[in-house]
Amino acid sequence: MIRTGARPLLTRPMVLLGVTSLASMTTFYLLVPLVPLYTAEGGSGDMGAGLSTGVTMLATVLMELVTPALLGRYGYRAGMALGVLLLGAPSALLVLSSGLPMVLTTSLARGAGLAIVVVAGPALVAELAPAGRRGEALGVYGVAVGIPAILGLPIGLWLVPLLGYGPVFLAATGLTLLALIGIPWLPARTAPVEQHGGVLHALRRAGIARPVIVFAVIALAAGVLLTFLPLAVPAGSPGTAAAALLAFSCAMPLARWAAGRYGDRHGQAALLVPSVLATVVGMAGLVLLDVPYAVIVGAALFGAGFGAAQNATLALMFERSSPSQAGRVSALWNLAYDGGMGIGAVGFGLVAGPAGYSAGFALLGAVLALALVPSLLDKRSERKPLSARFGER
Repeated sequence: MIRTGARPLLTRPMVLLGVTSLASMTTFYLLVPLVPLYTAEGGSGDMGAGLSTGVTMLATVLMELVTPALLGRYGYRAGMALGVLLLGAPSALLVLSSGLPMVLTTSLARGAGLAIVVVAGPALVAELAPAGRRGEALGVYGVAVGIPAILGLPIGLWLVPLLGYGPVFLAATGLTLLALIGIPWLPARTAPVEQHGGVLHALRRAGIARPVIVFAVIALAAGVLLTFLPLAVPAGSPGTAAAALLAFSCAMPLARWAAGRYGDRHGQAALLVPSVLATVVGMAGLVLLDVPYAVIVGAALFGAGFGAAQNATLALMFERSSPSQAGRVSALWNLAYDGGMGIGAVGFGLVAGPAGYSAGFALLGAVLALALVPSLLDKRSERKPLSARFGER
């Protein structure tokens, strides 16, 4: 519970971090649905669309493995500056060509920048959060990085028919300057890094592995939704995809913030099962591609489950780790996020052709239901005596 006189959440470093993350992530989300469309229309088809997202996530995953060491050596301030530049600046190059070589090259650079930003942000939040309010602090940060999804995902789809791809790509690059403004005032200190073991070492503990598995499965489905929903919606309903992505991106940060407040008071593990169930029901709505309201409501439900799972799994992992493991925990969580999204995008690209989008979404719902198993095991583990749980983790 929050005690009277508790330290405020919105300190100066937290606000500056939020501004930097908001601007930099807007450059990312603005292009998430556009680059696959740009690639497909450029002649690369569904496979090229899936590869554009998959390569971004591959670069992100590989960079996340070394980001904790980078932050430990150069500090949060320098790390965030590098991440912001890599994430935003290459977008301008997409104006030159929609061919697969150019798209994949820029995707590699943007993926590396994304890795640094998303690992450094939560790790710094975990250090800055007041005692007993870490879940809520992560939830507030989740709202800051969720607003770009609310703005970027639908606005990009609405702007391209009016302005074309080029101006939108250049606008995404311009946002990089805004993201850089607050970086000089971020904490310059280096991240504490545990000397033994790597990022994946923590997976040996069941208390860390279970939330990672749950979140990876949900992220896999999110990668499919963000990449293929604009392609899957029938051509006669052009506004449905934009509205569904808006519903998804609004529900996600709100659920993340609410999950943070609830989890600090009642325990984060209690949120895993409801989060998975919300994503399963939401994915069922996406199967009905010819029913616009079902698609929009389904996307909103999926976004709510995804947002709650983001906060619950990350807070659980920080709770079950020492402060010196913060960077590696953040990296591992982001590996699940980005690896899941990349695998989902590429894998669904192979399935959607022969099976169709509706059948693919139905199969994805079944995969999501499997995440109930580790969720229930984690909930049962929380009921064990403290000594037994400590030994497990």
